[in-house]
Amino acid sequence: MNPNQEPSPQWTHQRIDELELKVSFLDDALEKLDQVVIRQQRQIDALIGEVVTLKSSSTDGGLAAPRNLRDDLPPHF
Repeated sequence: MNPNQEPSPQWTHQRIDELELKVSFLDDALEKLDQVVIRQQRQIDALIGEVVTLKSSSTDGGLAAPRNLRDDLPPHF
């Protein structure tokens, strides 16, 4: 289309249809991403709850130095 020309009504309707289609796809993608974020936040909250539970159930409150896994090796190693 020439920049000096007025767009034809057919071209304008075609362009509007294309833009509506793009918006529709973007709305769908946004909704899917929103659901993923919601699911991930629920998983994060659950994991935080598990960590808090594990820390509170340990005898030292989770403040002890980490164990060395070599201390758990059987005697023949």
